[in-house]
Amino acid sequence: MFNYKVISRILGILLIINGGFMALCLPVSIYYWETDSVSLAISSAITLACGFLLKHLARNNKNKDLKKKDGYLIVTSGWIVMSFFGALPYLISGAIPSLTDAFFETISGFTTTGASILNDIEAVPRGILFWRSLTQWIGGMGIIVLALAILPFLGIGGMQLFVAEAPGITPDKLQPRIQETAKRLWYIYVGLTLTEAILLYLAGMGAYDAINHSLTTMATGGFSTMNASLQGQPAAIQYIIIVFMFLAGTSFTLTYFGLKRNFTKIIKNEEFVVYLLFTLAITVIVTLTLLVVTDHGIERSFRDALFQVVSLITTTGFVSADYTQWAPFLSVLFFILLFVGGSAGSTAGGVKVIRHVVLFKNSFLELKRQLHPSAVMPVRISGKAIEQNIVYNVLAFIMIYILVFLVGVTLLSSMNVDFDTAFGAVATSLGNVGPGIGDVGPVDNFSGMPMAGKWLLAALMLLGRLELFTVLMLLSPHFWKKR
Repeated sequence: MFNYKVISRILGILLIINGGFMALCLPVSIYYWETDSVSLAISSAITLACGFLLKHLARNNKNKDLKKKDGYLIVTSGWIVMSFFGALPYLISGAIPSLTDAFFETISGFTTTGASILNDIEAVPRGILFWRSLTQWIGGMGIIVLALAILPFLGIGGMQLFVAEAPGITPDKLQPRIQETAKRLWYIYVGLTLTEAILLYLAGMGAYDAINHSLTTMATGGFSTMNASLQGQPAAIQYIIIVFMFLAGTSFTLTYFGLKRNFTKIIKNEEFVVYLLFTLAITVIVTLTLLVVTDHGIERSFRDALFQVVSLITTTGFVSADYTQWAPFLSVLFFILLFVGGSAGSTAGGVKVIRHVVLFKNSFLELKRQLHPSAVMPVRISGKAIEQNIVYNVLAFIMIYILVFLVGVTLLSSMNVDFDTAFGAVATSLGNVGPGIGDVGPVDNFSGMPMAGKWLLAALMLLGRLELFTVLMLLSPHFWKKR
């Protein structure tokens, strides 16, 4: 039924990659004379050893075919396995001694959610914090896509993995071979990360903080090395973060076309136009409201509004101000933004803009169909008709998303979590945003959540990151039937 040897081999490769990234944190720890270097070395050694063992168990396997079922199983199990091993540096160093908290922090990183249980981030050793940022950077484009770039050397085809990694509406492939697509996406990802780090450093941010924030910005993750996140930072630094958050929430295929100076494709892309105009419209509303309810000037009000709107829409989750203290109207508006999401083909989480576009277009067309039942009225995106099965997929996704949200709120409320906090925690975890409302607002964290609640929210983060179907499919008895 499943090709377990291929699954074992790929999981082994993922752990080897994971252990290699852990090893990259060692120079940081040694440079700052931190006490976490031994913990990082042990964690890396354990992860590498387990990775090589899994890879060794799959030796002499002649059947290298990878079916779609295998792909879905690899993606889900890969994220879980990576998160458990990724928690080792926290546990061994004692930075986060609880398994529940360590796993929560790690899966929050790999899913680029940015929800944290750390009360004093600046007290954590820098090598561990660098690993914390790296988990988001790895998860940003997906450890699976990274593996896709090297799978050709292993003689394994990877199309099924890409389908499982980005279910539903996916961006056009940039090259005929999926491996070439993955490589180009990573080139763009790495290039933008380096560019942002340099600009932040030139704007006055320290080298260590600049590198960490660039890693988590491009991943739309939002982990910061500072307790106050980006509150109180100079305007230049905040504007740089805003630009790169917006780019990270844009489809990387469009970024590729932009670098090729093919701006026509960008202008004609309906999702990008809606994404841009919606961001600007909400920013104007928030700016005008801030001018009324605060004594900030126009520039400060505009910057605070733009920063928080872009941060929430792109699901990055950085904080430049406590937006829950501005006005009740804005708290409700920002709660709604937790359900928007960035563009398909970006590192952002959430429902995604394109699904909202399809939903609204199909809803308006349904009104016309009632008047003209015999007319053929397909949903068109960027001038092209999309297949009806994609429309059904979008409708099913949004329906299941709402259902999972309601079930999550009900379960979390049953653990004596208050109404506002339950709504905020579930919405921000499922949308992979980070900050929410209630006791998990922009200046709070998730340390006060009950243990069972943290595991529930961790599951919701995984569901949101893998866009529901990939994980829920594994819960179906039909998936495990032999055929």
